[in-house]
Amino acid sequence: MARAANASVYTPELVSNKYRSRPIKVLRRTMEILIGVGSFALKLVLDQSNGQLDQNKRIRAVDLRKICTKLGPTFVKIGQGLSTRPDLCPPEYLEELSQLQDALPTFPDAEAFSCIEKELGLPLDSIFSSISPSPIAAASLGQVYKAQLKYSGQVVAVKVQRPGIEEAIGLDFYLLRGLGFLINKYVDVISSDVVALIDEFARRVYQELNYVQEGQNARRFKKLYADKQDVLVPDIFWDYTSGKVLTMEWVDGVKLNEQAAIERQGLKVLDLVNTGIQCSLRQLLEYGYFHADPHPGNLLATPEGKLAFLDFGMMSETPEEARFAIIGHVVHMVNRDYEAMARDYYALDFLSPDVDVSPIVPALQNFFDGALNSTVSELNFKTIVDGLGAVLYQYPFNVPAYYALILRSLTVLEGLALYADPNFKVLAASYPYFAKRLLTDPNPYLRDALIELLFKDGRFRWNRLENLLVQGRKDRDFSAKDALQPVLKLLLAPDGEQLRILVIKEAVRVTEAVILGTVIDTYNSIPNPMRTLIVSGNTAGPLMMSDTEQENMIKLRDQVFRIWRLLRSSENFDPALLQPIVQVLQEPDARSFGGRVIGGITQRFAARLLQQVLRA
Repeated sequence: MARAANASVYTPELVSNKYRSRPIKVLRRTMEILIGVGSFALKLVLDQSNGQLDQNKRIRAVDLRKICTKLGPTFVKIGQGLSTRPDLCPPEYLEELSQLQDALPTFPDAEAFSCIEKELGLPLDSIFSSISPSPIAAASLGQVYKAQLKYSGQVVAVKVQRPGIEEAIGLDFYLLRGLGFLINKYVDVISSDVVALIDEFARRVYQELNYVQEGQNARRFKKLYADKQDVLVPDIFWDYTSGKVLTMEWVDGVKLNEQAAIERQGLKVLDLVNTGIQCSLRQLLEYGYFHADPHPGNLLATPEGKLAFLDFGMMSETPEEARFAIIGHVVHMVNRDYEAMARDYYALDFLSPDVDVSPIVPALQNFFDGALNSTVSELNFKTIVDGLGAVLYQYPFNVPAYYALILRSLTVLEGLALYADPNFKVLAASYPYFAKRLLTDPNPYLRDALIELLFKDGRFRWNRLENLLVQGRKDRDFSAKDALQPVLKLLLAPDGEQLRILVIKEAVRVTEAVILGTVIDTYNSIPNPMRTLIVSGNTAGPLMMSDTEQENMIKLRDQVFRIWRLLRSSENFDPALLQPIVQVLQEPDARSFGGRVIGGITQRFAARLLQQVLRA
């Protein structure tokens, strides 16, 4: 930390004070950007007018890559983001822009080696027994060498910061803030505070310039997420790390967008993308600490089939209330409860509490009623983002900075998935995680969301529970034990009377379905001549029920049995798991609840018997 004591921290005042008094430098940089971007736009316009837009795609893709490289780190990061969006850019552009991830121009090796010695205060040959004479990779903010530590023989990656990088990005952010002020003032269609978003992005980039902070980020990320066997996070060597030099464990692997190379290793890209999605969901919704820059250069497929995360300079956090609100938002979307969806925006900090959400509800309904013609899992992430974006622009929404980084993270992962399979749906791959959280998380907000999902108009939706169990079981962390006990605790809580009334009614209905369904099955298994003797020639059967009523009863019974089999077939299911439930049921409140269930069953069968007698 002492080595990083002089690392700069971004503040708007810092860049404003630094560049306000340097108008010539600012004007020169402005002209560089306008000439670079303007010349590319002019070429596209000429291609369009000459009918050569498709023919010149490869040439223009090379032009764009060169412009981003020439304009420096800020534009390199923009190009990196575009390189993972096959839905926005043609394949030729994707291929060229992907070179911006780790194939950028290098700076002189002598400067890099001098920086290492200066930062660590030791001669190079006293630290490393060997070091590559040239960089293995060059990124937007630094370049990486492969070396071997002298004291241990450990193979490491040594990242060295580009000289003058802070000056370059500081000027760009000064210009971007000026553009942001103009957008906030004159562009009504964008309701978000653009300057705030730019400031948040600038803070993240400045954090990337402090390699000690990046090392701490990596250590925290590893502690939270590398407990999974298919996720790898490299170790940091702190004795050889400073503000501008980062030494970490070397990872052999292939970039996640190199599908052919991954498949040659006997691995599947979609399996690795799924690992990335599940890990990202844990980052965003479980601990709230997430990797905000997961482009293909930062995600490697190792020969062992693990997904390795690299480059922990840009990290962000999701507020706790927002994590639960996002899961609840998905539930409300599934239920098409647009009023609840609109209220979620308070918890997500999109709206101030004094804003009336009632005008927003019809806009949400118009979009989602059309988008949800198929199931939610069939939607892709971009469809939802674009649709919600259209709604956000019409109303006084303020998109918080953390949400913009979440969108960036998820759109990058979806872009990687679309490389391997154009029909891949991120929401379908995410659904098992959401199902597991709803079934097992004791958080009150999620428990309420589960009840909202399972009960409608006083009736229990067994098909929803069955679907949740089927999906939840696909998540390797699903536990049948966790799925059972929190529900019972909620059911027997002092404020659970309304839920108890619903559950008692459903318990009576299920018990009746199990008993009478068994009677119907037994009757149907008897030979026809004997059936006639039993019912004295009555063609309606022993229960005098219509065919539809019998079918519904057997359907309900079979569905309940399927759900029980799903629980029993869970990997970690053990009958001993039911012991805590039995203990809970021995409590006074539970015995009272059980008595009400038995009373309801008795009344139901008495009514059924009377009905049979009167019909007879």
